[in-house]
Amino acid sequence: MVISVNQKVVTFGELMLRLTTPGYQRFVQANSFDINFAGAEANVAASLAAYGLDAYFVTKVPKHEIGQMLVNHCRRYGIHTDYILRGGDRLGVLFLETGASQRPSKVIYDRANSAISQVKPGEFDWEKIFDGASWFHFTGITPALGDGPAAVTLEAARTAKEMGLKVSADLNYRKKLWSPEKANKVMTELMQYVDVAFGNEEDAEKVFGIKASGSDVTTGELNEEGYKEVARELASRFGLEMVAFTLRESLSASDNNWSALLYDTKEFYRSKIYKMHIVDRVGGGDSFAGGLIYSLLSGKSPKDALEFAVAASCLKHSIPGDFNLVSVAEVEQLAGGDASGRVQR
Repeated sequence: MVISVNQKVVTFGELMLRLTTPGYQRFVQANSFDINFAGAEANVAASLAAYGLDAYFVTKVPKHEIGQMLVNHCRRYGIHTDYILRGGDRLGVLFLETGASQRPSKVIYDRANSAISQVKPGEFDWEKIFDGASWFHFTGITPALGDGPAAVTLEAARTAKEMGLKVSADLNYRKKLWSPEKANKVMTELMQYVDVAFGNEEDAEKVFGIKASGSDVTTGELNEEGYKEVARELASRFGLEMVAFTLRESLSASDNNWSALLYDTKEFYRSKIYKMHIVDRVGGGDSFAGGLIYSLLSGKSPKDALEFAVAASCLKHSIPGDFNLVSVAEVEQLAGGDASGRVQR
């Protein structure tokens, strides 16, 4: 897979206000919330900006001060906001209750009629946005927000492909946003423009009906051969250049085993396995996508790209909030085998 090392990457999607209960409190206990922001595509942009790329996040936010908070948040972490549109009535909200031990985390969305959910084709000048860029990334979350966002995502992906960009998509199925039938219809059309696909143990099954045999997400049992079958089927069905799966073995809400699998249509690569104690798992898959995109643009081999991406996403699980605030040096140190966690002085 030959990629021009151009430093401009564009992502498109929704960034919501994230309200998290303090510590590990339940919703019914909380008297306050910690304010942050959450959104898959912005998470990827944050990783890329941290690694030194020119990362642009495209979205639409209200003109009021809460919308400006979101823009400021992106700018704080080096994400370019030049193409963010202003308009609409409200920003989507995500409420998060962080789980622990055998109690899972819970997410409640309040995102109906958000500014980005009301977008229509023609609002974004994609040729201008993609000028000088080499990569475009989106997820299955954005087209799930409604027919308008789905049409705009298709408009963007088609334009990116026509302009010679690499296009990646994280399947990111969200059952609270749409049905498997609707997801299949919309994502099948979008995938004709995709070069690199990301997913996890549930996405391919829920969206395309392709199940990893011998795996059970509930018990945390994973069968590597089953995922290889899924990767082959996805690559064959949609003409993909690469398929990458994160593999999460959920021992509990607090402790997971974490690894990944990469298929480049010629060979399979399996990463090392990290045993993680989790601080915040939200954004883990996005940090993996950001790590892999950066690595491929940097000219790393598929194996080295995979190890960088899985190390980056391992570190993300130790950081509160959605963004993966780590440097290339920190990721390479972990990927290189230093997992001691010793204090650095």
